[in-house]
Amino acid sequence: MKIERSPRFISRLTRDTLALIMAGGRGSRLQHLTMWRAKPAVPFGGKFRIIDFPLSNCVNSGIRRIGVLTQYKAHSLIVHIQQGWGHLRGEFGEFVELLPAQQRIETSWYSGTADAIYQNIDIIRAHAPSYVLILAGDHIYKMDYGAMLAHHVETQADITVGCIEVPLDKASEFGVMGIDEDTRIRSFVEKPKDPAPIPGNPDTALCSMGIYVFNTKFLYEQLIKDADTASSSHDFGKDLLPSAIKNKYRVYAFPFRDIETGKQAYWRDVGTVDAFWEANLELIGITPELNLYDQVWPIWTYQEQLPPAKFIFDDDGRRGAAIDSMVSGGCIISGATVRHSLLFSNVRVEEYTVVNSSVVLPDVDIGKHCRISNAVIDKGCIIPEGTVIGENSEEDKKRFYVTSKGVVLVTPDMLNQELHHVR
Repeated sequence: MKIERSPRFISRLTRDTLALIMAGGRGSRLQHLTMWRAKPAVPFGGKFRIIDFPLSNCVNSGIRRIGVLTQYKAHSLIVHIQQGWGHLRGEFGEFVELLPAQQRIETSWYSGTADAIYQNIDIIRAHAPSYVLILAGDHIYKMDYGAMLAHHVETQADITVGCIEVPLDKASEFGVMGIDEDTRIRSFVEKPKDPAPIPGNPDTALCSMGIYVFNTKFLYEQLIKDADTASSSHDFGKDLLPSAIKNKYRVYAFPFRDIETGKQAYWRDVGTVDAFWEANLELIGITPELNLYDQVWPIWTYQEQLPPAKFIFDDDGRRGAAIDSMVSGGCIISGATVRHSLLFSNVRVEEYTVVNSSVVLPDVDIGKHCRISNAVIDKGCIIPEGTVIGENSEEDKKRFYVTSKGVVLVTPDMLNQELHHVR
């Protein structure tokens, strides 16, 4: 069955879709960055939070009915959504609802991704969508979900899985799919030790993005069946998808590709400190893969009212300057030098300090005569005068967290600045 993908057709599909964003993850691989916040609430890209990317994809795709499922240390995430995502119009049936783990059906918290959706099944029924789009809340990418919904309808699928091509040596971190020539999924293995390559491409595997489209009635049936299976871990990748494929249901893959080039589209799992540091610093490139200046597909967020960034002093050795960097509003570079770095909002860098190849989150004060390289500085840190970071790994390990690639993570707790309320 071939359906013309007209804007009118896709708009009908998106209006009849409920998006559910899984935002309750602990994100333990991000180490101390998620000590007091859920992974989707971690700042990214100078002024955004990770959760802003799937939320913006929904709004830009025309999906304006959105639920955000929260669980782990959700205060920061909840405040951000309340402040930045209240612009949808309820009188037009648009909303972003917060769905915390609240024991609506079971006397337990969410025990898996499928269980999280199952425990909100009455809320889904109340909204009565034709399709349910399930999204991970902790990845960085731009995607038009309308195209995926159209593919779902065209193939007459029960489930459609968004997928990307991943190098074989990294594919064991994902759910790996085997498909036929019609993109129907014939096998699905969650995080296999020996992932199977794509036929004809021995160095690459086809992997799940953690994005699913379900026909709503079919979703209800599968969730109830899974909830009644005592041996299940109640997870989409481990249980529900393999069961649907085994039982010959119509499960299809939707390759995530750039519409213009046909190549693999930008997608990042910023689940480790190294990946987080790298993905942020990619943004300062001349033509980065992720274009934050795209007016056609903007990333929406809470817009704090801040003055422009300011650079002061022009003396030899005490010149306020930022080279090959991105600097957000509210920053003051006072007689300091910032190179190849990304500064979030309200960062202050004092005289004679040099910041190099670093990601500095909001509300950080860096004192005089500091040298900081290859670092991630968490929100609210006050770096004392004369501090040296990123030049001696052994010394850094005594105070901070150092990754295998030498990136140094600094948080307020490590500086004995207990800011448990930090957002």
